[in-house]
Amino acid sequence: MTALFDGVAGLLTGTFGTVVEYRRDGRMEWTDIPSTFREQPIEVTDAEGRDVLIIAPTWRVIHRLVPDLKRDDLVRPASGKVYRVVNFDPTGSPAADAQVLCQLEEWYG
Repeated sequence: MTALFDGVAGLLTGTFGTVVEYRRDGRMEWTDIPSTFREQPIEVTDAEGRDVLIIAPTWRVIHRLVPDLKRDDLVRPASGKVYRVVNFDPTGSPAADAQVLCQLEEWYG
């Protein structure tokens, strides 16, 4: 059944996304990751099916591209601002290219 969803996240990222720089906490090098960054609030559906408004900046990325993702990792979109990952959750898709949604806060370190 997951084959039905395979490739959809990659297609959406390719269409609506961009390249965001990603840096693991404690490392010096940045890696370019195709993903979707949003500074404006977004509405998502939680695990219980309720609509939730996220007012923090968000970063949506295919999980296999950042398998070791953790809190305090950094992302830098095209604006040049740096954001810290404060929370993340899988999107619930069973697909091989399932995404993870990260909530961010601006980082001034």
